[in-house]
Amino acid sequence: MFTEKANKIFQDVIEKYHEINTVDQPFENAYDKSNLLEHLLYRKCWIDTVQWHYEDIIRDPQIDPVAALTLKRQIDASNQDRTDMVEYIDSYFLEKYNGVEAKADATINTESPAWGVDRLSILALKIYHMNEEATRTDASDGHRAACQKKLDVLLEQRVDLSTAIDTLLSDIEKGDKYMKVYKQMKMYNDDELNPVLRGQK
Repeated sequence: MFTEKANKIFQDVIEKYHEINTVDQPFENAYDKSNLLEHLLYRKCWIDTVQWHYEDIIRDPQIDPVAALTLKRQIDASNQDRTDMVEYIDSYFLEKYNGVEAKADATINTESPAWGVDRLSILALKIYHMNEEATRTDASDGHRAACQKKLDVLLEQRVDLSTAIDTLLSDIEKGDKYMKVYKQMKMYNDDELNPVLRGQK
């Protein structure tokens, strides 16, 4: 199943990141572009993992305002990279299923396969960090127990989401569903569409 591979890659990425555990560490993809899907999944989760930790840092109430603004710019750039990667992954699936003829009664899904993958990658991060909290030796029994309950829900959610993604891909392959991808139309990064940026030209 596709998600079995994806979940394994996400786990590998998150563990690799935490070997050094800093947002400034260099990135090296474990897969070259001859393994395109794995290459894209690995890169996608790395972006998500770095951004997860950006979001932790910027919530420091003692953060220097200048540093916070710099970090906000990094988060903006990371969000753009994240969205770009979703489109690359969807392009992979569009190419893979290009020859499939949709049935007359085929329907479209509420989200594309890659946006499901995006949620799965974020879920892998939630599971990793909630497991950390559920096993913290310096936390109270009550804290660990509460986090274990949350972890159990997250693990169940991963099973459900994985099943849904695999089912969607199977339905597309059989022609029961069809893909239709809407390219991003973000306005706030565009010099012509953001009135603040347009006014500075």
